[in-house]
Amino acid sequence: MALIDVITWDGGNNQVAWKFPSTNLRLGSQMVVKPGQVAFFVYRGKVADEIREGTITLKTGNIPLLTKLMSIPFGGDSPFQAEVWFINMLSKLDTKWGTPSPIQVEDPKYGIILPMRAYGQYGFRVGDARLFLTTLLGAFPTFTDEQIRQYFRGKVMSTVGTQIGTLFNDKISFLNISAHLDELSEAARVKITPLMERYGIHLETFFFESLNVPEDDPSYVKLKQIKEKSAELNVVGRDIYQFDKSMDVLKTAAGNEGPGAMIMQTGMGLGMGMLVGTQVGQQAGQMLTHLPAPGTAAPPPVPQAAPIQFHIVLNGQQAGPLPVAVLQQMLTAGTFNAASLVWRQGMAGWQAAGTVPELASLFAAPPPPPPPQPPSIPPVIK
Repeated sequence: MALIDVITWDGGNNQVAWKFPSTNLRLGSQMVVKPGQVAFFVYRGKVADEIREGTITLKTGNIPLLTKLMSIPFGGDSPFQAEVWFINMLSKLDTKWGTPSPIQVEDPKYGIILPMRAYGQYGFRVGDARLFLTTLLGAFPTFTDEQIRQYFRGKVMSTVGTQIGTLFNDKISFLNISAHLDELSEAARVKITPLMERYGIHLETFFFESLNVPEDDPSYVKLKQIKEKSAELNVVGRDIYQFDKSMDVLKTAAGNEGPGAMIMQTGMGLGMGMLVGTQVGQQAGQMLTHLPAPGTAAPPPVPQAAPIQFHIVLNGQQAGPLPVAVLQQMLTAGTFNAASLVWRQGMAGWQAAGTVPELASLFAAPPPPPPPQPPSIPPVIK
């Protein structure tokens, strides 16, 4: 086989390492190591001399270790056999990664199980070429960035899952997770770097590009609905929100066909009117009470006891909380009675309304009508 006169590697964009196809070399040949490359002589499985970038003529003076191993005679164009490996030291910043299947996670704020996928990319370069050659290459004649991606895929995926779980343990909702992608990226880079360094690879960057759940996934739809209700609750206040939802239940019951529907509708009107009137009256009274006398400092507001309110079971659905005034109107309308189940804060469980002391007055027998007045006797005119 002909001896080689020029030893060089053009290098592909996706190649990280490449073995020169011939082992028939000779002293006096030229070796061209291009910018961003390192070349190694390997003899009988042992890594010998390292050649940095530039053009050199092979002679015993610049491959001393190989000369010693092979006992090459001095001078002339002596032939010898050895492997030549080229290592690409340039950075590769576009290695993609992604979860092959969804990661099942529980949103810590809303308690919804979500099938989440994660995507991103990372950048690496060979930092220690000799260590990379001796620990990872083996007998491969070439080594690509895709092989590196596959080698470290398991570590990347396990780290991604761990970091997402850590973030959720900090009570951060999936709906707010996009604001923490940089934090996730840096934490993952720190975790993955030590493993790659063991093989001479330096991890330069690691990025989470997106964490997402399909918008038509039922769990994601439910999460958005809960978020919207939470936002509404924050805007209008808890008491008004609960009262509105209770009225929705009453309206649904009133819309059902049956002989009690009209009675329910009338009771709702009376109850809502009385409740609104009571709330307006209380607010007006508080405003008048809080007005300071002329020339005096304003006293602190008088503490007001919260009105007692009850949840009720109506047509198999929970409604409330409702004040006693509304329950009284519903009693009059025939949609609430002593057997209706009620509950309020502090009670151990649901009870029949007739057994609750605070509601006993609603079911007390009405007093008898007053006795008839005796007829008046006209005065006697004399």
